[in-house]
Amino acid sequence: MQRISQSERAFKLFAITLVTIFALLAFYPVMYAFSASISGKGAYETGRVLLFPKDTTFQVYELIYLDKGLWISFTNTLFYTIFGTLWSLFISVTGAYALGKRRLLFRRTLNFLVVFTMWFSAGMVPLFLNYINMGVDNRWGIIIAFGVQGFNIILLRSFFEAIPHEIEEAARIDGADEFQMLLSIYMPMSKAALATVALFYATSRWNGYFWARMLLQNPTELPLQVYMRILIENYQKMFDDMPINLPYASDSYIFAVLVCSIIPVLIIYPYISRHFAKGVNLGGVKE
Repeated sequence: MQRISQSERAFKLFAITLVTIFALLAFYPVMYAFSASISGKGAYETGRVLLFPKDTTFQVYELIYLDKGLWISFTNTLFYTIFGTLWSLFISVTGAYALGKRRLLFRRTLNFLVVFTMWFSAGMVPLFLNYINMGVDNRWGIIIAFGVQGFNIILLRSFFEAIPHEIEEAARIDGADEFQMLLSIYMPMSKAALATVALFYATSRWNGYFWARMLLQNPTELPLQVYMRILIENYQKMFDDMPINLPYASDSYIFAVLVCSIIPVLIIYPYISRHFAKGVNLGGVKE
């Protein structure tokens, strides 16, 4: 059994302590938001809610249950996240597979153009005018127009290039065409990288705010992040019209909406995160 030196033991102790501190710092806002959402009005307004809830009441979640606008925006966000991620993966996988082939005409030029988009941008105003002229003002417009990121294509391309060329030659001898090799060889061998890129795209879609706020005109198509921002801007006016003797503070509703918005992420992320580090590391290593 290999013995651990004192310096290594000290480093591991330091690393574990540091990670624990960061984990607690990241966990505290989530716990505080949940505690504030179910705490009584008096306890919250007097500052007695620090970590755990005081004078617990769940009436604010009953109000959320009756908020049709919230559930419409929540459904919209799920739509943008699911279909947007699938569309982005389709473009990224097919693009990365083609750019990874040395026999592709103008391969270096095309790779340079993809990388160029990571360095330079046309600017916010030209992009906005371009999206307006293209009619990007509906659900499918948001999904298609923001379908790909150059970094994710390069990540997948590097991973595909690391797959032994002999496997492709054997499949080609057996009569496999390009789509069969992509579906039967490259994608099954790239699950970690695909999960990583899917996580990138899903996170971006779930948190999408700016362009959705700028481009979408129909209130029934707004995602959850935009709805929450509008709610924060107008929530005080909404609660001014309600009875004074409410058992919860006006801020409790905002905290409850925030808690509901992160529940899907907390449920799904642990199942995908285990592929994250592996996918990034393998995608950046070439033999």
